[in-house]
Amino acid sequence: MAIPDHARANFHTLLRAAGDGNLALMECLDAQCGEICYVICAVGRDGSDIVMTPFGHLADGNPYDAYLPPDPDDPTGFLPATAPADTN
Repeated sequence: MAIPDHARANFHTLLRAAGDGNLALMECLDAQCGEICYVICAVGRDGSDIVMTPFGHLADGNPYDAYLPPDPDDPTGFLPATAPADTN
């Protein structure tokens, strides 16, 4: 699976911002679900204004439960979700 150019460019911008000490974590309201989330932002300037450019939010809870990684045996697929362990 190829990472799209726009995602790669955003990642490099994020790395530059981190290297320059221009990252911030900002509390925001999710526009779709209305819940509070914590957004990683690059901090820049436009004249005398501070500009916060959002790049993504931190996973709520266990991030391993939030994402499925690529399947190393299938270049077009992802690993399946694992069932939660039975605690009974």
